[in-house]
Amino acid sequence: MADYSHTGANAEAVDYTDEGAVDYRIANDHDRCMKCGLCIAFCPCEVLDADDEGHPYAAHPELCVGCTTCSGNCPVRALSVESVGGASFDPYADEERAEPIGNDAQREYARLQQSIMDSLGLRWQPVAVSLIDAEEQLPDAPMPAENLRFCQAMMAARRGASVLMPPFKHSCPDGTSIFGMTGVPEKLATGEIYVLFHKVVNAEAAAKMVAERPVLPPKSKRATYVAPLAKTVRDPEVVVFTGTPEQMMWLSMSMSYYTGHRHDFHASGFNSMCVEAVLLPIANDEPNITFGCYGCRAATDIGEDMMFMGVPTRLLPMIAEGAAELAKKAIPDSRNKIYVPPIM
Repeated sequence: MADYSHTGANAEAVDYTDEGAVDYRIANDHDRCMKCGLCIAFCPCEVLDADDEGHPYAAHPELCVGCTTCSGNCPVRALSVESVGGASFDPYADEERAEPIGNDAQREYARLQQSIMDSLGLRWQPVAVSLIDAEEQLPDAPMPAENLRFCQAMMAARRGASVLMPPFKHSCPDGTSIFGMTGVPEKLATGEIYVLFHKVVNAEAAAKMVAERPVLPPKSKRATYVAPLAKTVRDPEVVVFTGTPEQMMWLSMSMSYYTGHRHDFHASGFNSMCVEAVLLPIANDEPNITFGCYGCRAATDIGEDMMFMGVPTRLLPMIAEGAAELAKKAIPDSRNKIYVPPIM
């Protein structure tokens, strides 16, 4: 069982930066800038401050993680954030990579993926998720040219990409702190940023939400690795499925086909991919459903009709077998609306 902790409103401040961090250039167009201060308020890492004339500037550029929350909340798009040489930055270029899983394991994952997708009619590939321990070798997988949020990497993986991201390749400080790759910035630890985004009514509600979510200990993990299940080079801790609510229903039923077990899902609309789709299934060793969240819906191509389920890898054979049985009669009968009276 992983070591989990919680970060509440009174959490002790910890270093949330990464040793191999990419540098970012933050520029402000004074002709367009309204001096409203929104970029300063929304920056979760307290990089920005106002100069004597009220214009924002990077007072602490070394703290920037490139999340673009500041520029995204500028009403006139006067602020810009770009990495400096980030595309070619790889401090692990000379590090020996981990041996991939064997051919038999890869073939089995590919078989399970195809079986489940065929039975449920899934459009998107299930995503294998691995959290790489601090002392573990990195898998042999590419890093993205541009920094990504974890949810963006997940959406790329469901389309076929394999993505390895140490902290300096993550553009969301929420995700890196939740996954234990860094500490947590104060604005996130207290929940202040959620109030600014108008996601919760006040600081008390924000602090409660933050305190209730699981997080891994700071600096306990060194990277995230996501890939289509059929392509993974490492045994994943959890596999995340993307689909419609109807497909998630059948996915849930496939795990109950042989037992009749009812699942206890925990969803909130906060930290969807990192907490609800990944950490909760790992922590509880049970599947969990999630509707998506503000961040992943604002930053990816997730459709309004899509939702997700994270399942521990051990459940994949059960899912494949149960889904195949449901596909023989229950799924086609339901989709054919056999109980709908004929239209006269």
